[in-house]
Amino acid sequence: MARTSSSAPGMWPWLGWAVVVLILDQFTKTLILGYYQLGDATPVTSFFNIVRAHNTGAAFSFLADAGGWQRWLFTGIGAAATLFIVWQLRAHPGQKMFCFALSSILGGAVGNVVDRMMHGYVVDFLDFHAAGWHFPAFNIADSAITMGAACLILDELLRVRRER
Repeated sequence: MARTSSSAPGMWPWLGWAVVVLILDQFTKTLILGYYQLGDATPVTSFFNIVRAHNTGAAFSFLADAGGWQRWLFTGIGAAATLFIVWQLRAHPGQKMFCFALSSILGGAVGNVVDRMMHGYVVDFLDFHAAGWHFPAFNIADSAITMGAACLILDELLRVRRER
């Protein structure tokens, strides 16, 4: 990935997008914490509920029952990812898909780190289900991270295709 010219807008628009993701994530989590007790659920459609769930682990509750040390591990990973992403945004601000992906991941990662630091767990509230099966509850930060990862894959596939 080549460095872009100095005429590029820089990394600030990308950091701005990360802040938008962070604010939206924290705002929705604040609403859930204010209006729902742990385990409360409101059916919205036949396949979607708003719930209040706490995740002390990572994706799909990985290491959720590990005893507490995982809070600091995942906080450290989030902090390291933040530094790496900011470095990449600074180095490649003109690569739109790449930077959109990274800034989406950044906003989501910081949102979940804020939860871990403030509460000791991540607040999840989006619950999709069908025929008695529930996908693990998630939040706006998780959605942004997933969208960012998908965009990173797409960006790489398009880059490889352009190089042929």
